[in-house]
Amino acid sequence: MKIDKDEARKTGVQLLKYGVIGMMNTLITLVTFYLFNTKLGVPYGPSNIIGYILGVINSFLWNRSWVFKNGQGNIKRQALLFGCGFVLCWLLQGAVSWALLDGAGMKHLPNDVIPFFPMEKAGQNIVMVISMVVYTVANYAYNRFVTFNTREPEA
Repeated sequence: MKIDKDEARKTGVQLLKYGVIGMMNTLITLVTFYLFNTKLGVPYGPSNIIGYILGVINSFLWNRSWVFKNGQGNIKRQALLFGCGFVLCWLLQGAVSWALLDGAGMKHLPNDVIPFFPMEKAGQNIVMVISMVVYTVANYAYNRFVTFNTREPEA
């Protein structure tokens, strides 16, 4: 199997852009949560939901126009697929978390499992990082090959 260098470079650039958008979404979610919850007195749940919704909308718009450069596609179809991809990848993240926490027993890891960086609930924090990586990779692949796919299917 030969690796196409142009395709590999394109994928690398897309992944970098995808990461930038992910950081922007996190910032939007956190700032929105802070403003609604802390400054406006909106309860935790609704503030979290509003922040997440704004982050997902931001993610869709930037991924559509900048990361995958597919602004000419059917926006309603893409938005529906994007939402489905979010839910599927979120469920996958939850399944990975459950499997590692309960199935593999990682929630019982000692707080000093990482040398020079002890933390409370170390296993849960480590699992969160692992499951977020799984979510990110799965969501990138889903959006590249399903939501914003511009290639014609092979006959």
